[in-house]
Amino acid sequence: MSMGYSRRLAMSAIVAGGLALVWGCTKSDTGSDSRYPQGSQGAAVVETQGLDGLSGTVAIDGSSTVFPVTEAVAEEFQNATQGAVKVTVGISGTGGGFKKFTRGEIDVADASRPILDKEMAAAKENNIKYIELPVCFDALTVAVHPENDWADTITVAELKKIWAPEAEGKITKWSQVRDGWPDEEIVLFGAGTDSGTFVYFTEAVVGKAKSSRGDFTASEDDNTLVQGIEGSKYALGYIPYAYYESNKQRLKALKIDNGDGKGVAPTSATVIDGTYQPLSRPLFIYVSDKSVARPEVEKFVEFYINNATALATEVKYVPLPEDAYPLVMKRLKDKTTGTAFGGVPEVGVSVKSILERKPVE
Repeated sequence: MSMGYSRRLAMSAIVAGGLALVWGCTKSDTGSDSRYPQGSQGAAVVETQGLDGLSGTVAIDGSSTVFPVTEAVAEEFQNATQGAVKVTVGISGTGGGFKKFTRGEIDVADASRPILDKEMAAAKENNIKYIELPVCFDALTVAVHPENDWADTITVAELKKIWAPEAEGKITKWSQVRDGWPDEEIVLFGAGTDSGTFVYFTEAVVGKAKSSRGDFTASEDDNTLVQGIEGSKYALGYIPYAYYESNKQRLKALKIDNGDGKGVAPTSATVIDGTYQPLSRPLFIYVSDKSVARPEVEKFVEFYINNATALATEVKYVPLPEDAYPLVMKRLKDKTTGTAFGGVPEVGVSVKSILERKPVE
């Protein structure tokens, strides 16, 4: 039996405190499989062929956003290998993961944004080549307290008004954002500066990556942000969709108006049809060429790609289009190293265009 999904997310707080977890075969208190959230349709079907005779370790670190997917994959992979391969999954943020990855300290980096130019330079300096693999989508979610009864929709312009660097110490109350909203202080929560979520959100909303006011509660641990938003009626923050979905009785998601006057809620459907913009984003894993030469790492990444649709859905993210995963697998099989982004973050890019680009190192 596998670890419950809600317990998985709770465990991220432990990992963020500096501990790595080794996923094995565990049982719930009831003795039944409780990984799937209440009301789900049952167990994800995973592909487990070709895993006999493996042994060794796979070390992973990085994004707290990608963590729920990678954790699910790691758990199923370790179960499928009967514990012969030990998989550790840590959370140090996308930036922290890339620091370890480009020093050769881990095999796989979880990333909620592409590798940046300075990280590319560090990899080159340490003779680390990498394969960039998109695995699923996230709908970055702007969340407020459930007792917030004045805001249902927020525009991108209003988000920029709140989060731009010049707002620090000046835009402090809800009433300053929109007429009719309460004359109460906004309590802000957002991703830490080592987080890929921070990079993406600032690029999408403010227009420049890492350009943000500094007077907010920041954390690379999304559970901390959930707890903070839940703790104040006047809170506003941004978190990955999976963390909202697993806590939606404790939070309220705002619809996003990107300028056309129509508020769009974060859902799988609005990510797939392209209407939830500009906060839909692809999520990645990066594997080093040296690590993927080890059979246990190669088979783990193959397992990840083969099971990404089922396990991303299970943890409330949005899978890539069905025809994308064979192209992702081809990139792995061909050992195509480099990045499709050239070291610069982008907003609104499609997976098709990512996979059609020639990667650069």
